[in-house]
Amino acid sequence: MARNRDESRRAAPESDPLVEAARYRLRRDAEERGEPVEEPNAGQPSMEQRAHIVEMTIQQAMRRGDFDNLPGSGKPLPGLTGTHDPDWWIRRKIEREKLTGLGPPALLLRTEDKELDDRLDRLASETAVREHLDTFNRRIIEARRQLQGGPPVITPTRDVDAEVERWRTRREERLRQAEANRRAEQEAYAALSRRERRRLRRESGR
Repeated sequence: MARNRDESRRAAPESDPLVEAARYRLRRDAEERGEPVEEPNAGQPSMEQRAHIVEMTIQQAMRRGDFDNLPGSGKPLPGLTGTHDPDWWIRRKIEREKLTGLGPPALLLRTEDKELDDRLDRLASETAVREHLDTFNRRIIEARRQLQGGPPVITPTRDVDAEVERWRTRREERLRQAEANRRAEQEAYAALSRRERRRLRRESGR
C-alpha cells in the first residue's frame, strides 16, 4: 500500500504556476459570464489556456527587457527587397561565408557579378581585363544553355568595351587620388621645421 502511494506521488505532475494562473483566470471569466466551468485534466491545459500561457510569458519577457536591442531591430529584413529571388537564402549563405566554387552556376555567377568591379580593379592591364570579361560572358552563355534544372540564370552579360572604359576611369581616379595624397604629404613635410624633420627621419630610420 505504501509503495502504491509512493508511485502515485511520483507520477503526479508538478503544478505549473503559469498553468494554474491561466486556469484561475478562465474560471473567473466563466463564472462572471454565468457559464459552466469545465475543469480540464490535471497537467493538460486546453488550447485556450496554452494561448493565455504563451501571452503571459511574452508579456513577462517584454517587461524584463528580453526583446530590447535585438540584432536588426528597426531595420528591414534582408533579402526581401527588390525583385523576387527564390534562392536568396542560398545566395546569402555563399556571400556571407565567402564560399567559392560551391552551388549552382546561376548562384555563383550572381555573386561574381556583384564583385566583378573589384576583381577587374585588381588586374594590371587592359588585356587582362578583356580576357576576364570574355571568360565571364562565356560562362554566362554556357550556363543558360544547360538544361539540368536548378535556379535560372539571370546574370546579364557585360559589354566588354564599356566595362574596359569604366575600369580605365576607376584606375585613373585611383592614380589621381594617390598623387594628391603624395603631394599633401610632401607639403605637410615641407611645412615642418628642421628639428621636426630630423626627428621624423630618425623615427623612420633614414
